Amino acid sequence: MPVMMDEEALTHFMHEVFDQVAEDFAVDHVGEGEITMRLLTAHRHLRPGGTVSGPSMFALADVAAYLVTLAMIGPQALAVTTNCSIDFMRKPLAGVNLIAKARLLKLGKQLSVTDVLIYSEGSDKPVARASLTYAIPPKSIG
Repeated sequence: MPVMMDEEALTHFMHEVFDQVAEDFAVDHVGEGEITMRLLTAHRHLRPGGTVSGPSMFALADVAAYLVTLAMIGPQALAVTTNCSIDFMRKPLAGVNLIAKARLLKLGKQLSVTDVLIYSEGSDKPVARASLTYAIPPKSIG
């Protein structure tokens, strides 16, 4: 299945539909069933101790799974998370962006299943791993 939305289209979509958080993320690469993107970390993403918070890492995993799904099916604003499991494996490096590498494991008519690895920029050891399932809205008839 070919990519339906590239980096530019996904970035535009985020600014159009989720402008409240679009500035937090950057899409670096989109391929068939895969995406690489960044959380542009700022003070609001930190927890006491200066590390990136768990909710911020969850948001990166969730947005990566959402966008890799949309890259393959086109703009579907109403696709929604139906399941997520995340393992926090190590403390992210301080003062750097986080990188998410997501790949679709299954893309069906109603569900997509995605695996996401999150890294501190400049490190090859993942700080978190997430598995997400998205519900894809039915195509309208008519």
